[in-house]
Amino acid sequence: MADKHEQTVDPHTGTATTGHEWDGIAELNTPLPRWWLWTFYACIIWSFAYWVAYPTWPLVSDYTKGILGYSERTNVTEALQAVRDSQAKLNEAIVKDSFADIKANPQLLNFAMAGGKVAFGDNCAACHGRGAQGAAGFPNLNDDNWLWGGTFDQILQTIQYGIRSGHPEARISQMPAFGVDGLLTPSQIDDTAEFVRSLSNLPHDGAAAERGKAVFQGDGACVTCHGDDGKGNQEVGAPNLTANIWLYGGTKEAIVTQITTGHGGVMPAWSGRLDPATIKKLAIYVHSLGGGQ
Repeated sequence: MADKHEQTVDPHTGTATTGHEWDGIAELNTPLPRWWLWTFYACIIWSFAYWVAYPTWPLVSDYTKGILGYSERTNVTEALQAVRDSQAKLNEAIVKDSFADIKANPQLLNFAMAGGKVAFGDNCAACHGRGAQGAAGFPNLNDDNWLWGGTFDQILQTIQYGIRSGHPEARISQMPAFGVDGLLTPSQIDDTAEFVRSLSNLPHDGAAAERGKAVFQGDGACVTCHGDDGKGNQEVGAPNLTANIWLYGGTKEAIVTQITTGHGGVMPAWSGRLDPATIKKLAIYVHSLGGGQ
């Protein structure tokens, strides 16, 4: 409890006391410096001025706008529009110019690559990975093994219309579900899987592979899409079975599952979702990843 006593000078510091004492401890009289007080008062005055001049107080469904009409949202919107305006001519050139012309123009090519990389990260990386390395069921875009072709025009078409996307111009192919639909027996599927592994020089049962070759070329009619040599056909999206590059895995079990169920993934059509310039920049970027033909 504080008791009052007469004001004295503290013998240790030489500072006057306030006359208050707590349990034998006297309170020193050390007021704030005047400059600090004036600064504090100035800040209070400034805060009132700020409340009047700038947006400050939230209301039920709005907020106070301030007499200066300042809006950070408006500033950001205007800044973004200025960036769009500055890029408009480059985007027009991207849409209008041929792939060869864009490659021959360093400024335009760098602009396309930068925009394509951003668009890829925003729209494509979820399936193909940030580095376009792919995953089970999603193609690796860095190699030179393309289901539908790796030229710029082929990549552009794939991005525009997708694969089995439902778009009228979409690329469409369908591997039969040989097991589910009863087209082949389990033993035939097993033998065919051994033959498919042999095409990529993977460990396999030689006798089973020979039987599987007959199924591949006859009853299964796999040659219709994959060809006699198993190198596939980009016209119908049939993969090259000799490259040891597998969309769903190259193990015996994975190949058996593929033949049995006939997987068929879906890639969305980006036409209508992305503007033509962004789609073309995406195609240029994907083509540059290392596997473009």
